[in-house]
Amino acid sequence: MPRFLSMIRIDEQNLPTDGFTLEFEQRMGALMEEITKAGVMLDTAGLLPTAKGTRVTWSGGKLSYTDGPFTETKEVIGGYALMQCKDKAEALEWTKRFLEIHPDDWTVGAELREIEG
Repeated sequence: MPRFLSMIRIDEQNLPTDGFTLEFEQRMGALMEEITKAGVMLDTAGLLPTAKGTRVTWSGGKLSYTDGPFTETKEVIGGYALMQCKDKAEALEWTKRFLEIHPDDWTVGAELREIEG
């Protein structure tokens, strides 16, 4: 079965400062339990803020390093899910359900890519 990587895109500058509500955490927990029991979820996690990250770039035969935060970038990868699904349609359905759990006033996106091989 093919594997898919869902990269969760967030605007790090506009995250809620008061954290997650209990209702949101319960809905997310229920979905994570369901997707795990379905045998789809291989791995998932949120990522630390870009302030704790470093970008490494290869250009002109040289490496350069840029420490975060990456304020020039509006959208960053905030987390990921590695899933094994029967096809892309199933992976899209799980990704859609993940996004729909978030509050209406949030802006959260996902980039879904099939893993080669």
